[in-house]
Amino acid sequence: MKSSHIFSLIASALILSATCSYAQSKISPEDTKTLEAINSYGNFDRWCIREVKESGLIGGATEQLYEFYGDQSTEFTGKKPFTAPAGYLWRTNNVLAIVAGIVKTNNTVYPEERGNGYCARIETHLEEVKVMGMINMDVCCQGAMMIGILPEPITTTKDPMSKVLYGVPFTSCPKAVQFDYKADVGNEVYRGTGFSKLKPMGYPDYAEVTFILQKRWEDEEGNIHALRVATGIERIMKDATEWKNGYQVKLHYGDITGEDFYKEYMGLKTDPKTAYHALNSAGKDRIIQEEGWAEPGTEPTHMLLHFITSCGEAFYGGLGNTLWLDNVQIVM
Repeated sequence: MKSSHIFSLIASALILSATCSYAQSKISPEDTKTLEAINSYGNFDRWCIREVKESGLIGGATEQLYEFYGDQSTEFTGKKPFTAPAGYLWRTNNVLAIVAGIVKTNNTVYPEERGNGYCARIETHLEEVKVMGMINMDVCCQGAMMIGILPEPITTTKDPMSKVLYGVPFTSCPKAVQFDYKADVGNEVYRGTGFSKLKPMGYPDYAEVTFILQKRWEDEEGNIHALRVATGIERIMKDATEWKNGYQVKLHYGDITGEDFYKEYMGLKTDPKTAYHALNSAGKDRIIQEEGWAEPGTEPTHMLLHFITSCGEAFYGGLGNTLWLDNVQIVM
């Protein structure tokens, strides 16, 4: 190879490296606030309890829904939808549903004591709704928490991916997401949609961590498009009975399909069944259409961070899969 070509490659690498380094060293005030909001709640030491009385038709129990902000107090909310307090960018999938006038809750993320504080316990479980002679539903519920919005109340089980609005504006270049974790994974997947008999699927299920950056834009019809700027997606496929502290899922910038570590599940989200959603500029829910891999050095517009105890599509999950999380931090 000619020396001039080698120098050209080195120069290109230095330019791309400088672009990302510059983005990291020049974090905007908006990004600084976002990082503080994500990291400050990521120790899971402050929990709020909502108590919701379910409809008498399905038993009328008073159930608790948890979010990790607040002062350990109980908020008696009845059927009041969740509203995030200022500066709280996280969301669990602990949710209030009102379907055909029936009030129902689902809670899959719980506080659990760890040392002098708390961690988050996330689990995949079966939600049973049974009324003699009228209703007999088994729904497989995947435990999850994410950066984003889950509007309440849920009014239908159709198109479950559209219920969550993923990501927050972010223009800097992090290195990784870091966290402490334990895991009980690999349990058999069951299909539980609520509209058919609970069915074992015969294969195992695992927890998944997703940390990605996107460059988004909107077309004239309000559709949302995106390029994948950086990818950090990892499946937790082994039990961890003791805490693994300071574990990192690193971000890889640009097209990673040729890398040795690349797995199919790390690819672009192009299937409507699993694609992420967001609101467009008119406030309309739209699929985020990932159309390709951004060139290294591309400035992102949004950050997505997502922890889930089941890696399949909605209503399919390894019953009993559990992930304990603590000290979640974005590493710049």
